[in-house]
Amino acid sequence: MINEAHLTIAPAATEWKLPSARKVAILCLVLTEMTLFSIFVAAYVFYIGKSLTGPTPREVLDLPVLATIFLLSSSVTIMLAERAFNRDRVGLFKLFWFATILLGSLFLIMTAVEWRKLIYHDGLTISTNLFGTTFYSLVGLHATHVVVGMCLMLLVFVFSLLGYVTIMHRERLQMISWYWHFVDAVWIVVFTVVYVIGR
Repeated sequence: MINEAHLTIAPAATEWKLPSARKVAILCLVLTEMTLFSIFVAAYVFYIGKSLTGPTPREVLDLPVLATIFLLSSSVTIMLAERAFNRDRVGLFKLFWFATILLGSLFLIMTAVEWRKLIYHDGLTISTNLFGTTFYSLVGLHATHVVVGMCLMLLVFVFSLLGYVTIMHRERLQMISWYWHFVDAVWIVVFTVVYVIGR
């Protein structure tokens, strides 16, 4: 006979829900973009040192340390902006969100200055040699992603100033934050391959 005193009722299983469509979409986007960047990085590594004519990376590339600090710092500011938003501190959210936009803008400006020097002073264009082709393709691909992220953040900032960003937009802001962290993580790879290993 079963002793009923020792019978326990198992807790009801929690109801399974489909994951957020936005989160699935951004994860699929990130995986796709990682594959794309991997191809460009592999091409850059493969062609290192195979240019028949100059200039070479060692001759013209400087370490973009300040630009890197700006971009990686923007990951911190967007994280602080998201945290402030979740705590309903709207003013602080706008401040950190704007700081992220500013840091991203400084990164793009410094990239443009670097490219201007490379093109007009050093004579390195996308058609100069294999180095020029792979350099502008890889760094340009990353810069394009930065521009896309900046456009998204600018839209959010304008809407927040107009009072249209509310707590119901929390997940959308989180997705933009995830995208921006991805862009910053990719830059670490690009920086290492192009400016450290490639020189």
